[in-house]
Amino acid sequence: MHRQLLIKKLLRYTRNLLIFFFASTLLTVIVYRFMPVYITPLMVIRSVQQIFSGDKPTWKHTWVSFDKISPNLPMAVIASEDNRFAEHNGFDFVEIRKAMKENETRKRKRGASTISQQTAKNVFLWPKSSWVRKGFEVYFTFLIELFWSKERIMEVYLNSIEMGNGIYGAQATAQIKFGTTATKLTRGQCALIAATLPNPIRFNSAKPSPYILKRQKQILRLMNLVPKFPPEEKTIRKQQGKNKKTKKEQ
Repeated sequence: MHRQLLIKKLLRYTRNLLIFFFASTLLTVIVYRFMPVYITPLMVIRSVQQIFSGDKPTWKHTWVSFDKISPNLPMAVIASEDNRFAEHNGFDFVEIRKAMKENETRKRKRGASTISQQTAKNVFLWPKSSWVRKGFEVYFTFLIELFWSKERIMEVYLNSIEMGNGIYGAQATAQIKFGTTATKLTRGQCALIAATLPNPIRFNSAKPSPYILKRQKQILRLMNLVPKFPPEEKTIRKQQGKNKKTKKEQ
């Protein structure tokens, strides 16, 4: 009898825990569909790591809306990181299959995570890779693809991604690395930023190595080949909507 009560309590506790988890994560994803993401687990973790290593914690981050970011930057990160970003549902199965085949013979394993997956990881999870984190990453990627638009995913990605030691997002990077703002970043600067993203702590977009300059050229070439993001017709419709609103206010 005592054992049955214990099992019932355990099952009730597990059920309540699962309900709380799904309800809280769903609510957070819906809130972040509209609200700027000012802080992420990665920012906190990096600050703690800096303190433990004896350094002064550095945290440079300024949220800016998508229309305040140079249109070259989403094109550069798509060309560099995720060519099929606008087409897939959060998981690029073409790249996953390629990576699995290549990893059979490669010593250093190649990943195939999309911009959506990286956004889910940056905003909701921790950086250290594991099967547990990958599982949560799949879950949050599914949620943001369900509740956010592709433009919103890109906006959050470009505002939350680590772009240097203690530097997060397009605006802080533009100010610190290039002495400008996110909206004024040139095509070449955006390609340099994208070239460093696999390891922004090791590579500096403001002082590019020969390897990064080579990557920049490759990205600039690919930027001419990938579909425009956001699609032109969507941008035109949005601008027309803004114009109508302005006329009504007048």
